[in-house]
Amino acid sequence: MSGAIAAERGKWGEQTARCYYEHCGYTCLAERFRCPAGEIDLVMARPGLVVFVEVKVRGPRRRGRPEEAVNRYKLTRLRQVARHWLWRHRPSELPRCRFDVVAIAFEGDGFGFRLHQLADVR
Repeated sequence: MSGAIAAERGKWGEQTARCYYEHCGYTCLAERFRCPAGEIDLVMARPGLVVFVEVKVRGPRRRGRPEEAVNRYKLTRLRQVARHWLWRHRPSELPRCRFDVVAIAFEGDGFGFRLHQLADVR
């Protein structure tokens, strides 16, 4: 798969995840937040809670589940990015924070997909 197709699929996955969270009552605070430590796909919030979301999308012919791409190293990087986001935005009260992974896998001929939210990944 070309890099351009993978990038488009990734953007679509992030928008799909954002719609999912908004449907569940969250507000989007940031998309593709970048800092020297890396990037986080989405920062979503509800009162008293900030959720840092990593989105992984896999095509229909890819082996393995999308969430398997988020290992301890990736989680450590996500925590570093989250600390940077909190430092930059300095909320008046430190909210409860959570790390979620949204795994989207295309199925069959690529027209159907499965979205799986893994909440509070550690």
